[in-house]
Amino acid sequence: MPPRPVITLTTDFGEGSRYVAAMKGVILSINPEALVVDITHSVPPQDVLAGARVLADATRWYAPGSIHVAVIDPGVGTAREIVYSEFDGRGYVCPDNGLLTNLADHRKPHKMVAVENAELWLPRVSATFHGRDIMAPVAAHLSLGVPPDRLGPRRCEPLSLPTKQAIAVAAPAAGDDPSREEGRVGQRIEGEVVEVDSFGNLITNISEEMLQACPRDASVTIRCDEHETFGIYQTYGEQPAMTLVALVGSGGALELAIVDDSAKIMLGVGVGAPVAVSW
Repeated sequence: MPPRPVITLTTDFGEGSRYVAAMKGVILSINPEALVVDITHSVPPQDVLAGARVLADATRWYAPGSIHVAVIDPGVGTAREIVYSEFDGRGYVCPDNGLLTNLADHRKPHKMVAVENAELWLPRVSATFHGRDIMAPVAAHLSLGVPPDRLGPRRCEPLSLPTKQAIAVAAPAAGDDPSREEGRVGQRIEGEVVEVDSFGNLITNISEEMLQACPRDASVTIRCDEHETFGIYQTYGEQPAMTLVALVGSGGALELAIVDDSAKIMLGVGVGAPVAVSW
């Protein structure tokens, strides 16, 4: 038996949304053999960059040939394009509004076309629900073997939104002003919280690569807003309950957690909170 084609959905519709059910109905009415997988429907409303992080982090675990539909689309119905792109053999159907920012970081898609062939859409298209009427049927047709070139004309690269990068601060010589060198690991790294996961853990934009020269013992200080902790651990369980702990999470970025509780609630901070690592 050939494997069932996999189509994933990522939206800001909210868990249990009937809009998600409508998209699934469209996909399955065109290809009943499709395996439709929910990545998440809890992307913060209209937060395109949050959706871009989810796509880049979650879809890399799916096999080549999978199709990924993302609908975080505050510009629905406007002149923004819908595109199909391929990265590492995986297909993406989404608005060209920055949702591919993290996937397209430092590289271009292997293939990218505009989704303009209305023969592959539903007969009637709502101006406010392109996820159901355009993206869902297009993904279903692709899963049946329709070649991407039938969707529309070629495009070169997707729209990318500016993202805030963590920076390393070089250790100043005596009497000198500190100098900042982007991407260079020094004695201080400055970043911020870019995501709060479902456990309330604070995920930062400080990558594991930036921490390579950083010690992991109590000589390193991690400060988030007005809160401090010492040392970078491997697991949450290395510290007692209700302790603020820093560790590199499964996504390869520094995160801050309250053991057995929510760091977001206990610290009263969220996305955008400054984070500094110093040693």
